[in-house]
Amino acid sequence: MADTSTTVTFPVLPVEDGVVFPGTVVTLTLDSDATRAAVASARDGDNRLVLVPVVDGRYAAVGTIAHVEQFGELPTGQQAAILRGVQRAELGAAQASERAGLWVHATPVPEPRASVRVEAAARELRVVLEELGEVRRSRRLPELLRSTPDPAGLADGATSWWDGPAERKAAVLAALDLGDRIELVRAWATELLAETKVNERIRQDVTEGMERQQRDFLLRRQMDAIRKELGETDGDGGGDYRSKLAALTLPDKVRTFVEGEIDRLERAGGANGQNPEAGWIRTWLDRVLGLPWGTTSADNLDTVEARRVLDADHYGLDDVKDRIVEYLAVRKLRTERGIEASGRRGDGAIITLVGPPGVGKTSLGESIARAMGRNFVRVALGGVRDEAEIRGHRRTYVGAQPGRIVRAITESGSMNPVVLLDEVDKLTSGGWSGDPTAALLEVLDPAQNHTFRDHYLEVELDLSDVVFLATANVADTIPGPLLDRMELVRLDGYSEDEKAFIGRNHLLPRQLERNGLRPDELDLTEAGLRAVISGYTREAGVRSLERELGKLGRKVAARIAVDPSVAPVRVDEPDVKTYLGRQKVHDEVAERTAVPGVATGLAVTGTGGDVLFIEASAYDGEPGLTLTGQLGDVMKESAQIALSHVRANRERYGVDPTSLGRRVHVHVPAGAIPKDGPSAGVTMTTALVSLLTGRTVKPNVGMTGEVTLQGKVLPIGGVKQKVLAAHRAGLTEVVLPKRNGADLDDVPERVRAVMTFHLADTIDDVLAAALS
Repeated sequence: MADTSTTVTFPVLPVEDGVVFPGTVVTLTLDSDATRAAVASARDGDNRLVLVPVVDGRYAAVGTIAHVEQFGELPTGQQAAILRGVQRAELGAAQASERAGLWVHATPVPEPRASVRVEAAARELRVVLEELGEVRRSRRLPELLRSTPDPAGLADGATSWWDGPAERKAAVLAALDLGDRIELVRAWATELLAETKVNERIRQDVTEGMERQQRDFLLRRQMDAIRKELGETDGDGGGDYRSKLAALTLPDKVRTFVEGEIDRLERAGGANGQNPEAGWIRTWLDRVLGLPWGTTSADNLDTVEARRVLDADHYGLDDVKDRIVEYLAVRKLRTERGIEASGRRGDGAIITLVGPPGVGKTSLGESIARAMGRNFVRVALGGVRDEAEIRGHRRTYVGAQPGRIVRAITESGSMNPVVLLDEVDKLTSGGWSGDPTAALLEVLDPAQNHTFRDHYLEVELDLSDVVFLATANVADTIPGPLLDRMELVRLDGYSEDEKAFIGRNHLLPRQLERNGLRPDELDLTEAGLRAVISGYTREAGVRSLERELGKLGRKVAARIAVDPSVAPVRVDEPDVKTYLGRQKVHDEVAERTAVPGVATGLAVTGTGGDVLFIEASAYDGEPGLTLTGQLGDVMKESAQIALSHVRANRERYGVDPTSLGRRVHVHVPAGAIPKDGPSAGVTMTTALVSLLTGRTVKPNVGMTGEVTLQGKVLPIGGVKQKVLAAHRAGLTEVVLPKRNGADLDDVPERVRAVMTFHLADTIDDVLAAALS
């Protein structure tokens, strides 16, 4: 430590972001009033001053006493001073002085004598500095080691040599204990050595990589020149592509085109050429030769076996299964009678499975492929808005690739797979990037798809042997030209009996396996299964049913995992609530129709058939009609027609004339959901007659149909879906237009057996069947 008896007052010269150590000679430019005043004060005295490091705007506690060796001007005209550091000094309080500049009390700190610990630390520091000098190829550092024998000078000199942060240099200056100072410098030198080694290794790797690349480039150029002299025109990679081409069975036009591209590749420098065009050609050749040319799956044309496979995978859906069997029968006859060789092999429109979610459209496509013995691939089209997704990108674009149809065939591994175009009704048509629905026209047209041309491949591809299937939730959103090439097969949903069969034989075994349960560990009774169907799901398909069965399986698995002795777990109707919680679906038809003015209608939505309540009320006010419930234009017109018909026939229906002078309000609940369609006329008319006559609508009756001003009931669509929805809601009677009577053949026989159908020709028939 310093001796306070030797405290001296010195002028202060602040050093911004720098540190001057004892034994170091530096040249400082006097570019501020403080520096010029400090040097001037030192020259007026004994030529000594204190150099104080300023780090982050704060003065350090230890500075360096320096001697002004020389003062003058630089060639630029700026004043400068040459200073030589003498020794460390601890700084005290500032000293008021009449002389210029800042003065401070400073206590000189003499360097302590070297101890055994200091000498040992100095030797270790020398070893690190020698290695650092070798790695960094420094001349000054070895010279410092030779000319500085004392440990203190070595530590200060090494720190001055480094181009490091001022904070670390100030820490070395403030280390008054010589041993601590050397340890600090050695730790810093070790970090610098490790960092230097890493940087040197990276530099060598980069240099070697560049040299290797240049060497490889020169060798390839020499090999090309040698081949050219020898007359060998097979550039690198060309021979490989030619051997692949020879092994494939391609149409003549395609083979000629591919050979031309291989020639272009060789002219562009071969497979290892540096020409960017060579990379594009190689990618194109890989795509084309990666197609399964000449590879086809042998069709299983046994219609009996195909029907067995379809029945094993799906329950019901007889219309779809019959259509697939017909397709196979036609192919069998065409093959046996030699018609296939006459040209195009397509035999008609594309089968499109239309139905609500969860009825098995996608899984049915997989079963069709299995029944036919073909490979299956699914192409998801939901949200596709770019024509290039179907037809491919031009080869000149960066990142170009074939369209989804070509990629699907490559993925399937054969040229005649079953390709399922999933969610075709959710294609986004139009836009600046082209219309994908228009691009599908050529793909799905049997008269054109034998010469399909992808923008990326640029060769004709025969898709006539590919079986295309499509799925959609609703057919209304499919563009007309595309719909014209499709044969719609509707999957309208399942009755409760069909759901029970599917749940028992398909869904429950699958959920038991997924939840790690053996078949004998969960005993779900028939009453329990039907309680799940009726109390927790109300859908056209079985997706929600499978989720509820999965939840039931997880609950049972949790019990068995804690106590295996509880197996088998029996779940009957009263136990369902214990595992699945409160009931989610309630029969509210009777409650809703208990007052006059409420009628139960039937509608078709994107999720299948549904029950629709229509409410009517009247109040004093300006005569007219108020409509709420986010209704579309068609339903608004139906309400206007219904009110006009009731007013025109008020005497026949027994309506009080004074009630027609009141304001009528028609509301369809669930106002957040848009509603529209030409089948709510009879329901609105019934609700108005019920309101104005005070007669309630029977709670077990649902109705559908459109009405004219003369009271005629017009036919509608979706009869099967609406009847199934009525059955799910617990209705036992359904009023239908008379001209829809033939559509009841599509309704499952078990549903027809438990329901009563009223076929109405006029609105009078509807009211007779619906009003109590």
